[in-house]
Amino acid sequence: MIFTRLDKANALSDLDPIIRDLRDGFCVDHMVYHWVNAKGAKLGVGTYSPDWVQRYLDKGYLRIDPVILGCAHHFHPVDWKNLDWTPKAARQFLSDAIEYGVGNQGLSIPIRGPQGQYALFSVSHNCSDDEWAAFITDNRRNLILLAHYFNKKVLEIEGDRMSDPRAHLSPRENEALTLLALGYNRAQVAQTMSISEHTLRAYIEGARHKLGAMNTVHAVACAITSGMIIV
Repeated sequence: MIFTRLDKANALSDLDPIIRDLRDGFCVDHMVYHWVNAKGAKLGVGTYSPDWVQRYLDKGYLRIDPVILGCAHHFHPVDWKNLDWTPKAARQFLSDAIEYGVGNQGLSIPIRGPQGQYALFSVSHNCSDDEWAAFITDNRRNLILLAHYFNKKVLEIEGDRMSDPRAHLSPRENEALTLLALGYNRAQVAQTMSISEHTLRAYIEGARHKLGAMNTVHAVACAITSGMIIV
């Protein structure tokens, strides 16, 4: 039973054979767990080739990866086809990924944990759209359960090392994120706070930097999950 094996894992290295067996059990090309903490430290367990991992790091793909960036806007599983691949850099990234065997299809499950943690559990494969749609229909629920159980185990093993010191937002940064979380657009937030949109941008960027968030949506999510703002 895979959950029993996860329960018994005591080190990150114990998860490598588990995720390989999961990949084979689901009959996909790759399965990967990826966590980037608020200070940019990276942690990953997966089946990508060492060549692709090195290529990803050398090219600095973390900054433009549509999967990492796009899934920060979502709380539910994301089919990679539904992400924005229109920028030239994104298309080059996709071409590179396929060349290195990542696959032309993918599904990522965003995970948000304590202190603004943001992780992804992804499966990828090379197949037709119809085959991939059938795979998602058959396996979506089990993959979600597995993703969160896997994340729970990683937090137990590596949580202290990867956790980020709690950020301290200024009252104005807190107010700005709270209004954004309530659904206000930037113009409405600026008007409510009686400041210019330029000043608002400075507050948002300050909060984003403190939280180590990749974008504004991620910053709001981090603030909510860490209890800094309540909506």
